[in-house]
Amino acid sequence: MADDRIAQVARQFIESIPHARELGMSFVSIGDGIAELTMPYDDRLIGDPRTGVIHGGAISTLMDTCGGAAVMCHPSNPGGTATIDLRIDYMRAATPGQAITARATCYHVTRSVAFVRAVALDDDVENPVAAATGAFTVEAGRKAKNA
Repeated sequence: MADDRIAQVARQFIESIPHARELGMSFVSIGDGIAELTMPYDDRLIGDPRTGVIHGGAISTLMDTCGGAAVMCHPSNPGGTATIDLRIDYMRAATPGQAITARATCYHVTRSVAFVRAVALDDDVENPVAAATGAFTVEAGRKAKNA
């Protein structure tokens, strides 16, 4: 039950971020240090009008937000977080017209830092659009356990 409450708090926090709402982000799933968010294709997010490809900044925002949600719902850190570092490798252009889904896993938590891996996918789930690794803050005073 406590894990459900943690996931709900993380979901409410992310859904309250105006930027995430403006990009149309919504949760697919969240819990136990794993989050999945989706962002619909939107003409306002196009980075290359010639091809209709979504701008990399929108994809990075989705992956960053998803990573933060994974940290927030990790049993070792039921609290707030902020991004310390995020490295994103873009592997290919997202397919125009398709939603982008990010999946993030918080795989290790120390007293002050949580580590996350994430991937961004469109309908071609075998061929990622981007992959990321990140470090996020852990709320002070929380007891950390390895994931």
